[in-house]
Order: sequence, then structure tokens, then C-alpha cells
Amino acid sequence: MKQPENTRPDQNAEAGTDPTGPPNFIRTIIEEDRAAGKNDGRVATRFPPEPNGYLHLGHAKSICLNFGLARVFNGTCNLRFDDTNPAKEETEYVESIQEDLRWLGFDWEDRLYYASDYFQRLHDFAVQLITDGNAYVDSLSAEEIRAYRGTLTEPGRESPFRNRSVAENLDLFARMRAGEFADGEHVLRAKIDMAAPNIIMRDPTLYRIRHAEHHRTGSHWCIYPMYDFTHCLSDAIEGITHSVCTLEFENNRELYDWVLDQVWPTGRPYQYEFARLNLTYTVLSKRKLIQLVTEGQVAGWDDPRMPTIQGLRRRGYTPEAIRDFCDRIGVARRDSTVDMALLEHGIRQDLNKRAPRVMAVLAPLKMVIDNYPEGQVEELACQNNPENPSAGSRMVPFSRELYIEQDDFMEDPPKKFFRLAPGREVRLRYAYFVTCTEAIKDDTGRVIELRCTYDPATRGGDAPDGRKVKATLHWVSSPHAVPAEIRLYDHLFSVENPGDEKAVADWKDNLNPDSLTTVTGQAEPSLVNVLPGSRFQFERLGYFCADPDGAPGRPVFNRTVTLRDTWAKVQKAKKK
Repeated sequence: MKQPENTRPDQNAEAGTDPTGPPNFIRTIIEEDRAAGKNDGRVATRFPPEPNGYLHLGHAKSICLNFGLARVFNGTCNLRFDDTNPAKEETEYVESIQEDLRWLGFDWEDRLYYASDYFQRLHDFAVQLITDGNAYVDSLSAEEIRAYRGTLTEPGRESPFRNRSVAENLDLFARMRAGEFADGEHVLRAKIDMAAPNIIMRDPTLYRIRHAEHHRTGSHWCIYPMYDFTHCLSDAIEGITHSVCTLEFENNRELYDWVLDQVWPTGRPYQYEFARLNLTYTVLSKRKLIQLVTEGQVAGWDDPRMPTIQGLRRRGYTPEAIRDFCDRIGVARRDSTVDMALLEHGIRQDLNKRAPRVMAVLAPLKMVIDNYPEGQVEELACQNNPENPSAGSRMVPFSRELYIEQDDFMEDPPKKFFRLAPGREVRLRYAYFVTCTEAIKDDTGRVIELRCTYDPATRGGDAPDGRKVKATLHWVSSPHAVPAEIRLYDHLFSVENPGDEKAVADWKDNLNPDSLTTVTGQAEPSLVNVLPGSRFQFERLGYFCADPDGAPGRPVFNRTVTLRDTWAKVQKAKKK
């Protein structure tokens, strides 16, 4: 989605982990390594996505950490695509990941790598393992390998093919490489220990046959290395010093170390794990996000309800707000769940400073000011952003016929309702005091129009006689209003922990049926030809972003977030 000039991130901004913020355990490890002279004080990290999906907030946390560590310690951070599974990887994902990284404000300079760059070297390392007696070609099926692996309480059994000779293994592996065998007919396994307490170490698969077109190497290869084998050796080849990943790879570290011990024993990287991001009211599992897209539960990867970077961007989130969120949640050793309200709090704070204020009405109710001259139009000066005086003001037309929100009128209001009612006076934002004299209804009794009077002496301010009103309403001039499709987004899921499949038969049963409501509203004329990606505060309603689906004269807006800040209220209550 092309962004207008005023929404591009500042590429010179400090991005990622705040160097002045509280330390985290990975930074402490690096500081200790540097003090001990390890790696000659050098710090090299990497962000290694698999190009089989779009980036989400969990990836943003890892991006901010890895690029941030490199910045804090004047090191480097590589972008490397771990592209070892051609059946699921596409150039589309490669391009989107790079676009998202740039939008977030990060630059890998000339350090763009692919695991596929190393396929020949990885193949040669596999041959070395076979030659040294540390790997063998297994002819068991995938189901048989799983059955032989054992359980957490029972050791595995050795494959009947485990003791093939080195010569036979080299021959079979070469024939695998030459394409003589079908998918699944053979695999290359490490020869470690079928009784290892860590099941991952029970002769894990290193290579499998896959006759599939690779997005970069085409049909040159028909055997592909497994992720665990590729990942650690790619780090070693690139000179990575600190291989930072999430906790689900903690058990894999033993295999990571074993592979390096066999073929790259010196000058090697080490793996450190941190807690992945879990967020309320959404899922951050790539597998589940892919399901939502492929099953049509959402409109695509950039659906504004999705926790993807593309979805958040389309919804109106800024890169600064996402980076700030990643700084706020910190880096821990144990998994925890972050309240979605914290993310929403951050975007409110950011947009409060930068988003222009405008007026739009989501549920229009017509108001006619009987004593206002017919045909007269005034241009009223309205502040663009009270938080930023340099933002200036704009002129908004005011006329005899207006739209206000239906919710801003009640015929028989309760005691604490201070907005418009029969006989009651309120202020129209930047305009006049008005008093409701009559409510006109249709045949069903629904109020369809209000008749009012105004006080010309109250233009843009208070009444000269000192009388006060208790409410100020936003409005739009009816003859000048711009019809706008407005998409009101709520949480994608209706429960805090939608990934808890124990509570329902299918985790998708937790999808929120009201996560999207579309209304046709009326907006002030300054929004008639708004650029996609432009962000605004609709006064009294929330923050909104212009969507690419809009057209000249017919804008579409996505609600980024409401004005109600539940996080701030919770934190305030905790301090009492």
C-alpha cells in the first residue's frame, strides 16, 4: 500500500530497543562477552524469517531486539531468509518481509542473505558428517521414523538402516541428490543417540527429498536441508556471534551445538532464547494466521484485524508506535501474555501528537437551524491538532442544515445525559450554541430530523451573558458533506486467549462475529480526496486511517482505535 509523504517513517529515527531503557538479560550477556574479549568484542545478530508467510507483531519484537542490539553495540544485523522448504515459500513473502522491515524503520544495508546461498556448502557439510560416521541414509517411512523415535518416558529404537556403511551412505546420498528417488523414499539422519532424553537428539532428520521448484534455485536441487541443520550453519557462515531466537527453540539448541561441534567447532555462534510475544484477543501463530487467510475468515494478510505488520499498517498503526510497544514489553526469559490494551495505548499516544483532528459523523441525524439564514455558508476556523500548535487550522463550512450523531440526541434523556434533548442547549464544536425545539419522527416513531435555533452571539466561543452548556457536539454541514464508508474494527477474537483450544472444539469458534461493522457516514469536505494511509482523529470518535479501497469523492476509513484508553485507566487505578 503506497503511503503519502506525511506517513513515511523517519529512516534516521532511533529504531528498536531503547539504549537508555532498562537492561535485558541478552544485553547483559553481550556486555559480559565483550568485557571478556569474546569474539574480539564484535556483535553480529540476524533476523532469519522463513519466507512462508507475512510478518506479524511477534516478528516485530524479534526484529526490534536483533536490530536494536546491533545498534546499541555498534554491530551488524543481517537479514537472512531461511528458505529450505520450496513447497511453502514464495517470492511474494520475500518481498513483503523486506517491505515491512523498511517500513518499520530498519536497514540491513548490503547484508541480505538466503539459506539457499549456502546449499552447496550445506551439502558438503552433510557429506562430511556421513564420512565421519555421524550421519546415515534411512529408508524408513516418515510414520515409521515417528514410531521408532519413542516417547518422553521410553527410549527410541534404532533404525534397521542405521548401521549402513559409510560407502553405502555416500552412494545413496549422491543418488538422492541426483534425483533417483521419490519424495519420502529416503532421508539423511544424524547418528546421535536414540535413547537421548531430549527427543530432538534421537537421530534427527538433516535432509529430505523434495521434488519442488525453489523460488531462487529452481529445480537445481531435489534434496533440501532441514531447518535446524541449516540455521546454525548459516549463522556460522555469516559470522553471527549471538543467535537470538524464541523459547520454542530452546530444546533445539542441543542439536544446534552438536552440528557445530562436528563441522564448525571454533569461531562459532551461540544460541540464546527469549520469550515470544503472546497478545490477548489475537493469535500470533503463523500456522493459524495462514488458516484464517486460506479459509476466508479474514480478507487477506493485510486485513486490518490481523496482527500482521501489513494489517496493522492498513489499520493506521505507525512504525514508531510498534517499535515503542516492543520496547515497552521488554525481553524476558519466561512466556507471558501482553494485554492488547497496551498496544492500543501506544498508538493513541503517538497519533494524539501527530494526527489531524477532523469531523465526521458515523450515524447521521439531520439538524435544521430554523433561524439561520437560508443559503448562507460560513467558513469556520478549526484547529488541526491542539497538541501541536504548529499544525495550524483549516476552514470548515457551516450552514443551516447539518448532520450530528444519532447518539447525541435523546428525546427523554436520563439524568446524566448532557447532550442534546428537547429544549436543551449545547455547543457545536467551533460554531454556535444551539437549542433543540422539535424532534420530527417517521411513521415508526423514529426521530429523523431535529429543528433547532442558534445564538449568533456565541460563534466560536462562550455566550456573552455567561451562560454555560454541558456538552459540545461535532457536526458536518449537510450540503458539503462527503459520504464515506467507515469500517469499525474490534478485536478479531471475542476471548482473551483464543489459542486455548481446550475451551472450544475449534479455536476458530472464538472468532468475534462483530470484529467488523461497516457504516456509511458523512465527513467534512477536507476528506474528499484523502490519500490512502493518511491518519486522522475523528473528533470524539477515535483514530481512523484512509484505506486504499477508497476513491476520489468516496473515501473509505478504517478505525485504528477508539479514544477510550483502558490501559491508562487500569494503570491509574493500580497507583491508587
